[in-house]
Amino acid sequence: MTLGVLSALVSGIVWASSDSPAARGGDAAGGGDQPARQVAPHAPLSRSRPVKITVPAIFIEAPVTGLGLDKKGHLGAPPLSRPKLVGWYQDGPSPGEAGTSLIVGHRDTETGPAIFLNLNALHRGDTVKVARADRVTAVFVVDEVKTYTKDKFPDDKVYGTTRRPELRLMTCGGRFNKKNGYSANVVVFAHLTSLKKQTV
Repeated sequence: MTLGVLSALVSGIVWASSDSPAARGGDAAGGGDQPARQVAPHAPLSRSRPVKITVPAIFIEAPVTGLGLDKKGHLGAPPLSRPKLVGWYQDGPSPGEAGTSLIVGHRDTETGPAIFLNLNALHRGDTVKVARADRVTAVFVVDEVKTYTKDKFPDDKVYGTTRRPELRLMTCGGRFNKKNGYSANVVVFAHLTSLKKQTV
């Protein structure tokens, strides 16, 4: 189901995909950590909302809010008044569940840089840690980082269902102009590799 641009909030900040994550990824169903427990990439967790994301390689630690689709099927974005907040598509899988979990954040706002400014600086092998409400931290390893223009956005690859727990981080990228916003999206592809039990 084609739903147009995923989200367009203000100042031309636009997710570039042509499909809703609901149409493509519909698998919906802090503190100290103990040593990691290795898990098979396909071993899913039960559902639990994410509360914090940490990306050590680019010095990110941010709270997570839930996001849904508007009446036009466009995915919302975190409030521009909170540029250090990221949003999880709450009608899709939670991080660690089987399927593709989507977390988005702004690259910048009218007031300056935002949480995912340097998302494109990640590399294969970097880690992304997502602390969940069930006091389990799901640890993902980056597989690849890609930038896609609006007209060449691979919906199936980004939002397509998977049997193993996978994560996508997404923000704006490419060139910016005031009329059309950013020309592309930066997408980080990652998969679950281990779990940590939060002790505090």
